[in-house]
Amino acid sequence: MSQPLFIAFVVFAAVMFFTPGPNNVMLLSSGLTYGFRRTLPHIAGITIGFAFMIGAVGLGFGTIFIAYPVLQTILKYAGAAYLIYLAAAIAMSGPVKPGQGNGRRPMTFWGAAVFQWINVKGWVMVIGTITAYAAIASFPWNIVIQTAISLVMGTLSTVAWALFGSSLRPLLTSPLMVRAFNIIMAVLLLASLYPVFVDA
Repeated sequence: MSQPLFIAFVVFAAVMFFTPGPNNVMLLSSGLTYGFRRTLPHIAGITIGFAFMIGAVGLGFGTIFIAYPVLQTILKYAGAAYLIYLAAAIAMSGPVKPGQGNGRRPMTFWGAAVFQWINVKGWVMVIGTITAYAAIASFPWNIVIQTAISLVMGTLSTVAWALFGSSLRPLLTSPLMVRAFNIIMAVLLLASLYPVFVDA
């Protein structure tokens, strides 16, 4: 195993996982709105779903998108449409009071896991992981290493962002403040769509 390449991949993964993106923005908002405990399925869905995505693409599933480029376009715009829907839902979210909000809930495990397949930043990470760091070890060990590191980094980053959101709950006490914060998060989520329309 090339140690410099391994270290470079760890740095790449840390930067990609911890910097703001759709997943982290949604976790920040969910931590504030619903609390850390109720956000745990969302955290698990992102972490496990993304690691599975890296493994699947690395083991050959990505060749489908090479053979059928139209699928990439479909996923890109489906992801953009879903992000716009999520941004609207976040912008309209206020704090959930105990015993209320039965019709409102954070993203589920499966919802978060499936979202990774239409997440633009997620695809940038996957392509960078599989191509630039393919020689991290002998195949298929490189995929195992990349998946394991993604699990670790994904867990650390998602937990950190959700905890950050939940730590804001004592500070943002009024419904108006929570609504204003969520509107800012929705705008940031929409801003993450910039690469989609630039490449269009």
